[in-house]
Amino acid sequence: MDKEALIQVWDQFRQKYGVYLHLLEDFPEKNYHTHPVKGMRTPAQLVAHVSGTVVRDIAKGIAKGAITADESAEDTVAAGFKTKKDMLSFARECWEQANAAVAEIGDTELEAVVSTPWNMSFPGWVGFHIMGDEFLHHRGQLYAFARVCGVQPPFIWGFDQNAPDFQP
Repeated sequence: MDKEALIQVWDQFRQKYGVYLHLLEDFPEKNYHTHPVKGMRTPAQLVAHVSGTVVRDIAKGIAKGAITADESAEDTVAAGFKTKKDMLSFARECWEQANAAVAEIGDTELEAVVSTPWNMSFPGWVGFHIMGDEFLHHRGQLYAFARVCGVQPPFIWGFDQNAPDFQP
């Protein structure tokens, strides 16, 4: 992957993130800290993980050559989501930080080997594939949680229903 390809991949990811934000807007606040599925993260914990570790930290890490995500802090972050506004603000702030990092990434960063806290290293471009896989996996969990909580999640490709800055 080169910078030109990253721009296209990132634009598609931006639209998927918009659907994710739409899902968070529809998710019942009363269920943020519950376990809709026993043994899995709460919706709040998923948002802390997805927006923070998966999107923000991977993008910023690729830009600087080392991912330094601290997953042990996710529970504390999640506990701070008292309102829908709190959770959405965090998700949007993480997006802005990731987007700024991606704007700085060039071919050099995409080819460079990036160290991680997960006992592996990989070229920067691989990190974007990992981000996509992780994002879709956890967004799927949130879709299932929404249904368990009585919410019809947004159409997975409903990009035209996103907020304006996340539309095609």
